[in-house]
Amino acid sequence: MKSASNAGKKNKEIRKALDFFAEAGLLKHVKRSGWWVAGIKDPESVAEHCFRCAIMAYYIAHVESADPHKAMTMALFNDIHEARINDLHKMGHHYIDFREAEKHVFQDQMQDLHHSVQSEMTVFRREYEAQVTAESIIARDADILECLIQAKEYYDNGYTKAKKFFQRAPQHLKTKTAKALWTEIKAWDSGRWWEEVVKFER
Repeated sequence: MKSASNAGKKNKEIRKALDFFAEAGLLKHVKRSGWWVAGIKDPESVAEHCFRCAIMAYYIAHVESADPHKAMTMALFNDIHEARINDLHKMGHHYIDFREAEKHVFQDQMQDLHHSVQSEMTVFRREYEAQVTAESIIARDADILECLIQAKEYYDNGYTKAKKFFQRAPQHLKTKTAKALWTEIKAWDSGRWWEEVVKFER
C-alpha cells in the first residue's frame, strides 16, 4: 500500500510539473503591453523578454563576479506570474495593486511543484524583491536593460516614440556593468551586428 501511495504521489508531482511547463508556455503568447503606447501593435512576448533577460543577467554576473546561475534563474523566472494575470503596463499599475497579485499567483504556481524547486524559487523570489544581494540587483538590472535594448531596436526600426523609454529607466540601473552597457546602447546601431557577420560583398 505504501509503495502504491508513493507512486501515486510521484505521478501527481510529475503531472503538476507538466502543467507548470504548459503554463510557462503561455508566456510565448502574452505580449509586453507597455509598447502599445509607443505605437507597436505586435510587441515581443514575455517569454522573449525573459529569455534575453536571463542571458544578460548571466553575462553581467560574470563581469560583476557574482553567481551567474543564480542571477540568470532570477531573471528567467521574474515574470512567471504573468502566465496567469498577463503583463500590465505602467498606467495599469497606477490603478491596480499588481504587486500583491504577483505574490499571490507565484505562491499558487509553486505550491504543487517538487519541494526543492518550490524552496529555491521562493528564496530567490524574496531575495529579488529585497534587492540587497548582488545577484538580485543584477537580475533587476538585466530586466531594465533588456527593455532599453528593445526600445533601441524599435527606435532603430522607425518607432520613434520608443525613445521615450530612454528617459527614466536608466536612472534605476545600479551595477557598473549595466551602466556601461547603457552608455554604449545610446550610440549603438542595433542592426549592425548581423552585417558584421554576413560581411556583404561590395
